Amino acid sequence: MLVDLSDVLTTEGKVWETEVFIGLESFSAKAGTFPITEKSPFRLRVSNLEAGKVRMIGDARLVLKTECDRCLTDVLTEVKISVDRIAVSPDVESEEEEDRQFMEDYQLDVDALVQSEMIVNWPFKILCKEDCKGICPKCGQNLNMGMCGCDTFVPDPRMAVLKDIFESNKEVE
Repeated sequence: MLVDLSDVLTTEGKVWETEVFIGLESFSAKAGTFPITEKSPFRLRVSNLEAGKVRMIGDARLVLKTECDRCLTDVLTEVKISVDRIAVSPDVESEEEEDRQFMEDYQLDVDALVQSEMIVNWPFKILCKEDCKGICPKCGQNLNMGMCGCDTFVPDPRMAVLKDIFESNKEVE
């Protein structure tokens, strides 16, 4: 979604507030592609700082369908977006490339801005519940549903030498 900022960029002291529809239907990152199931409008406040330079403050809330990092069940994950950035018009000199990152001429690309902020605000770990037990490393059963009965004993690798000694000295029957 493109929002025209030409009026705010050219009028000193002007403040403009609006709500913008977010056009994104999914979020793609290295972890995968996640459908967006719910989204609030992006509330945007644009203030002219000087000729050709504005400050953008905005926020939105999105809910995505993701997977639990431990047990792989579907989880609805809320991501809150909060933006506070400076943008400049194409005819103003700027040392910062970031100031033009989401601008196309005098228009702000809201979807690209939201996508960028989602990467920054993505949770480190997504869990279905705080005490998620994960899945069995042998059979793959979801341990939140019940124990599977697999032998989960993992011997200490430092004791492998002693085990070899005992096995080599075993008497043959």
